[in-house]
Amino acid sequence: MNLIITCARHLEPETEKELSDILEELGDSDAKVSITNMSGILTAETKLEPIEIVRKIKEMLLDEPWSIRYCLRIIPIQKVIKTKIEEIEKAVIDISGQISNEETYRISIEKRNSDLSSQEIISKIASKIKNKVSLEFPDKIILIEILGDKTGISILKKVDVLSVEKTKRSISE
Repeated sequence: MNLIITCARHLEPETEKELSDILEELGDSDAKVSITNMSGILTAETKLEPIEIVRKIKEMLLDEPWSIRYCLRIIPIQKVIKTKIEEIEKAVIDISGQISNEETYRISIEKRNSDLSSQEIISKIASKIKNKVSLEFPDKIILIEILGDKTGISILKKVDVLSVEKTKRSISE
């Protein structure tokens, strides 16, 4: 998976169709969109670059706000691993080079179907990254998305995650 998509509960089939159509329009007719066993969560595997996809979907949304009805959030994922603290820590360290020395960061964890301690994950990772932390306005977000036994990890800017609601709201302001 290199995208995680959230939608309203019980609208997963409509969301799956909507996203498949969008990815096909963006140039990936072989994308695999899957409904997970977690209510309101889908994953997608596409050959396109995930952060680029989010940017293009945001542009589509700004041009035609009605074109996206079911997707609520689209989150790009750079690395997928097993849900184990050691694996998560190692994967974050592997891609932490994306944070330059002067950039600040924040660690955000979203857990579903997992009893791992967020606090333990954060303290293990934070001890390895020397940059300053900024909870309010970080330059980069280390995003850890735990979906049961799989975990998706990304290092992103705030704009790299698409919130359809916030984007639509920004149009009307």
